[in-house]
Amino acid sequence: MSEIAKLEALEILDSRGNPTLSVTATLSNGVKGTAKVPSGASTGKREAVELRDGDKSRYGGKGVLKARGHVEDEIQRAVRGFDANDQRALDKKLCELDGTPNKARLGANAILGVSLAVARAAAVDRGLPLYAALVKEDANLLPTPGLNVLNGGRHSDNSVDFQEFMISPVGAPNFHEALRASAETFHALKAVLNAKGYSTAVGDEGGFAPQLKSNEEPIELILEAIGKAGYKAGEDIVIMLDPAASELYRDGAYEFWKSDKSKKSSDEMIALWGSWLKKYPEIWSLEDGMAEDDRNGWQKLTRELGGKIQLVGDDNFVTNPALFREGIKGGIANAILIKLNQIGTVTETLDCIQLARENGYGAVISHRSGETDDTSIADLAVAAGMGQIKTGSASRGERIAKYNRLLEIERELGGRARYAGASVYERWKKPVKA
Repeated sequence: MSEIAKLEALEILDSRGNPTLSVTATLSNGVKGTAKVPSGASTGKREAVELRDGDKSRYGGKGVLKARGHVEDEIQRAVRGFDANDQRALDKKLCELDGTPNKARLGANAILGVSLAVARAAAVDRGLPLYAALVKEDANLLPTPGLNVLNGGRHSDNSVDFQEFMISPVGAPNFHEALRASAETFHALKAVLNAKGYSTAVGDEGGFAPQLKSNEEPIELILEAIGKAGYKAGEDIVIMLDPAASELYRDGAYEFWKSDKSKKSSDEMIALWGSWLKKYPEIWSLEDGMAEDDRNGWQKLTRELGGKIQLVGDDNFVTNPALFREGIKGGIANAILIKLNQIGTVTETLDCIQLARENGYGAVISHRSGETDDTSIADLAVAAGMGQIKTGSASRGERIAKYNRLLEIERELGGRARYAGASVYERWKKPVKA
């Protein structure tokens, strides 16, 4: 048995230049594993809580020295001697030690850092890549990526209300060709933007964030770029949306605060999405199309569109098995977004994925807007076997690191590697009559 011998934490910077934690777990035989914790900008109210110092004299109050101290003191004392290969027992101990429902006392950043660092050390100790160590069955399915190529909402300073406009290369025969098609489309989009005199500066997740004329213009630009790159929209490459509707929801209505300052009811939002599906049949996935507190709106959206496209719940589920189970019972969405730091342990994350599988829901493994060069979610996506990942655009090193890791995994798997591709798309997409 390889036991946890030592935990070390370091305050590092994420991709936005804000502090986050790096945790290294050393086992009794000297094997080490390191994890770097991401941070979100657009967050659900029920997410596990990051612990920040609140000292305005350091990093504007965003320092994580308290979380670092918890790792090296209280958590280390509690888990030293634990079997590193018993992830479930470790994560249970971490949750009990914190003692709050949202990991607010010790901090989800501290807890996840330890949970994931030990998982990585245990994988090395067993001589396995992380994706193989996380699950018992054979993990060989490479995920279909969703690349965030145009940004709005909280992720940009432009006039677009909706947060993410993504492309997904469902028609490719394998992962490396999927990534090539995505990168070529990304560069074609840059050329399209340049030709129209738009800015090609990129945002937090590597997508472009120009000043545009409407919320629909990003779709038009993406469709043009797909064709310019030599691909067919709706077959080779499809469109995924994450409007982050919770960010628009105020006093029971959806306020388009960046564009025309109009307000829409839940029914009007559902009608908007229905009209977009008719106008743009290339759209196949809608994430957070309704606000996390708009339960009735979510239920109606699912009834009306759940049989036609993928509807992904993020802010309302926050990778929390208990909340997800409630949503399933309530007939909300048909897929879930999976973010490690929303829940804070490896075990709870895997439990949420399993819950999706058992109930016929899709699961999309996701990054955060504040990322690091940690590539764990690439391995998690393969371990999950659910066939989808979103981890940013075809730019910015912290995003590319995940795609490059998936290329490495594809090579490691050799002839055993399978690409999810069209199988994911065909599961949900149904024709919408104009």
